[in-house]
Amino acid sequence: MSSPSHNWRRNVLTVGLSQFLSIAGFSFAIPFAPFFMQEQLGVSDPVHLRLWVSAFNAAVPLTMMFFAPIWGAAADRYGRRMMLLRANFAAWIVLTLMGFSRNVEMLVLLRALQGAFTGTITAAQAMVAADVPPERSGRALGGLTAAIFSGSLAGVALGGVCAEWFGYRVAFYISGTLLLAAALLVLFGTREPITHVSEEDFGGAPEHAGRLHGVWPILGLILAISFVRSFDGAWVPLLVQEVHGSLEGASLWTGLLAAGGGVAGMAAGIILGNLADRVPPPRIGKYSSLFAGLLMIPQALAQSFGLLFATRFGAMFCAGGLDPVFQIWLSKRTPAHKRGSIFGWASSARSLGWMLAALSGGVVAAWFNIRTTFLIGAALYLLLIPAITIGVRRLTR
Repeated sequence: MSSPSHNWRRNVLTVGLSQFLSIAGFSFAIPFAPFFMQEQLGVSDPVHLRLWVSAFNAAVPLTMMFFAPIWGAAADRYGRRMMLLRANFAAWIVLTLMGFSRNVEMLVLLRALQGAFTGTITAAQAMVAADVPPERSGRALGGLTAAIFSGSLAGVALGGVCAEWFGYRVAFYISGTLLLAAALLVLFGTREPITHVSEEDFGGAPEHAGRLHGVWPILGLILAISFVRSFDGAWVPLLVQEVHGSLEGASLWTGLLAAGGGVAGMAAGIILGNLADRVPPPRIGKYSSLFAGLLMIPQALAQSFGLLFATRFGAMFCAGGLDPVFQIWLSKRTPAHKRGSIFGWASSARSLGWMLAALSGGVVAAWFNIRTTFLIGAALYLLLIPAITIGVRRLTR
């Protein structure tokens, strides 16, 4: 039971605000890394650029995949708040150092350290999921998703302007400052709920073991969703550069496009998160996958920003509901005292999908072209529909 003086609503609000700042920090510079590589780090060959972008995007999920379960288990033993503080303070150091990178190898190495020691979203989700009453989990996690997407919106829009006017290194320095602010907000604005957990809970009571057995199909779906959602994301800046016709001004257009996607994701988090408390999450996931896949096709064919902005907004609204919907489902099927560990495994599943998407998307972009990744991404969204059906059947059995 939580302590009587504990205010879970204040915690959720503060964690949501900290995630707004945290994701704004990540989004302030990271989306513009392909331009940073070209302008500041001397990567000019198109094939080499695509391979380095692929390595940059695969580095975080590769290390996060191994470290996330460790941090998740530590959260169950030592507290979710401590893990959220660790993630934000580590991100402050790593992203600030990225601004001092002198070559692309150093940038990718720091990106790998980011995956090993950060992970603010997973830490925040675990803290919120363990803190709120079960009947409020959909609304709380949906609200957290909205904060994440709105932070991404603000960060990438302002970061694009900053990178264009003041340079990419300054954008990384500001990223670090925002992450430090997020860490301080958690440090001074949240309290860890005091819970009493029996030895039977940590020993794995039979009824808990049965419930934990039932989360594996959901983890498989989270992996698949992460793979599909990440397949095209790394190549959006280079598609924008192609549509725009030059490197100059591309970061500003990329920021505006990502901001539109952030608005869509924020709306999806609120609307679909609340809907997941009343409608079966798999049904929401199937419709989201269908429309996201259909809207990916015109993106691959876009020759103007009007078409690209409109279809990207729609696709991001549909795709924005996939991860939080299944995260809510996972929370509802997991005992409270095991949510740190299970959310850690969910982060590993998400990271594995992200890494595989970055590598396979890089191969497609290098062998074919940027637009082909968006066409394949459309097919992958449509293939999620039977994958969700199979996952639900396995879970029912």
